[in-house]
Amino acid sequence: MNSTPTGDARTRAVIYCRISQDRTGAGLGVDRQREDCQALANRMGWDVVETYVDNDVSAFSGKLRKDYRRMLDDLDQGKATVVIAWHTDRLHRSPTELEEYINLSERRGIATHTVQAGTIDLSTPSGRMTARILGAVARQESEHKGHRVARARQQKAMAGEWAGGIRPFGWGVPTGEVKKRVDRKTGEETDVPELDMTKAVPEEAEALRFWTDEILSGASVRSLVKWCEDKGIRTTRGNPITHQDMRDMLLRPRNAGIAVYKGEEVGRGQWEPIVDEAKFRAVVAILKDPARRTTPGAAPKWLGSLLYRCGRGDCPHFVYVTQSGGRRFPSYRCQTGHGGGRRAETVDQYVEDTVVERLSRPDAHELLEPAPDGVDVAGLQAEGERIRQRMRDLGGLFGAGQLELDAFTEGMETARGQLEGVTQQLARAATRDPLAGLVGAPDVRAAWKALDLERKRNVLRALVAVTLKTPRPGRMPDGGYFDYDAVVFEWKRGGTSPGWRGAGQPSDQ
Repeated sequence: MNSTPTGDARTRAVIYCRISQDRTGAGLGVDRQREDCQALANRMGWDVVETYVDNDVSAFSGKLRKDYRRMLDDLDQGKATVVIAWHTDRLHRSPTELEEYINLSERRGIATHTVQAGTIDLSTPSGRMTARILGAVARQESEHKGHRVARARQQKAMAGEWAGGIRPFGWGVPTGEVKKRVDRKTGEETDVPELDMTKAVPEEAEALRFWTDEILSGASVRSLVKWCEDKGIRTTRGNPITHQDMRDMLLRPRNAGIAVYKGEEVGRGQWEPIVDEAKFRAVVAILKDPARRTTPGAAPKWLGSLLYRCGRGDCPHFVYVTQSGGRRFPSYRCQTGHGGGRRAETVDQYVEDTVVERLSRPDAHELLEPAPDGVDVAGLQAEGERIRQRMRDLGGLFGAGQLELDAFTEGMETARGQLEGVTQQLARAATRDPLAGLVGAPDVRAAWKALDLERKRNVLRALVAVTLKTPRPGRMPDGGYFDYDAVVFEWKRGGTSPGWRGAGQPSDQ
């Protein structure tokens, strides 16, 4: 922006420059516009009182052009009577903007001059018609360009090629060559490495595989975000990985080598897949399960929070941990608030000891879920691809007017139902039993202690239902005060198994 002192006898003018896509970021297109506009002002003997610049902003996109809005405000305040632009399409590509500009020009007596299109006299019907025609032509050019760009992106996606954008986590190995990158704000050039987007980055690929396996083993997205925080792993932009970042990366078809265009799978990509497709489909099924809690609130801090049931009378509710005894003793209490509490640390320790004892028995292998029989993963993947192709064909026929809405809707609903069944079968084949890392471990207790709380809770969900009955008062037959019989275990696998009886437990009455 610049200003020039003016005399009362000279016409006051402003210059407006805009370039919609500055690929170098150096602003050279804007500079050329400014020079040509300044030369026109010099020939006409006008004083340029201000230059307004919107660099790398499209007039067609609808995004706010800050300097353009500032220019309109200044013109409305009488700052100048002439606007100079390189061409009318630098000022407007939107009919709505043009009409606003015409109204302002009529109201304030503003003349518009362009380097390429000459004078646009907006005070006459013919001048306004010319401006509107030029604006319509410019809009058609923008729409045509947008269609060409979209078509090129679609073609790349259909061919399984990288279409550009932010580097996806997992891919982009340096080729050893460099290219120039220009900072759009400062214009400063820097050398950056050329990346091969078909090659996986080893450490990032390993992280993606680990996250996938953890989800299949029952881990939560939240626990993986915490893991990334502890390991110092960040996004490709260098930002901490958020819950949404993690979920988006796990649900990304690219992980399994699947190309996508506008959210729809369009074929195989030309890059190295990092995750087995069966595992990817299983992760999608798990994370998109409507029954899965996606906004769980605060992370649970106790093993049995909202997992143990209240067994006082016929109460069907779950228990959670509250503070009692002057906030010294966290206790399990019913959600409804009735009845007394059970010391949380004592109950959890007893439940953990019981679970470890059960998983340490020689017959513990009988607790494992049997591996799915007869699951043809390759066949299911091929069937899924055929269903997706049928959905694409239906969309093409409907778009061409060769298929009625009712037939299209019915066909798509059938295909979606079939695809959901295929996905569930793939998920069943890939999902790992939460007990798998414990059963057969050399030291089950050590393996249990190595699990984080969420994984322990998943084991509990899969293995046993715990109910806290009303404890008997006074000293128990074993001489202690902990009523083992008031903690009832209903084993979900392997039939009924007696609870483990520990000794030396502190009182929780």
